[in-house]
Amino acid sequence: MPVVTITMSRGKTYDQKKKLTEEVTKALISALGVPRERVTILIHELEKENIALQGTLLTEQK
Repeated sequence: MPVVTITMSRGKTYDQKKKLTEEVTKALISALGVPRERVTILIHELEKENIALQGTLLTEQK
């Protein structure tokens, strides 16, 4: 049973997350040959103030 954890900044729409989970599920089925009902996806959303890129918090980037 594959379990995929996706950590990303908060702000994506319901429809974006729905499409993301559908596409990841398809990829796991194709790559691993697992049945759809065995795929688990966890989405962790972080506030942008808790993510830094290149040493700068996302809230400070333009």
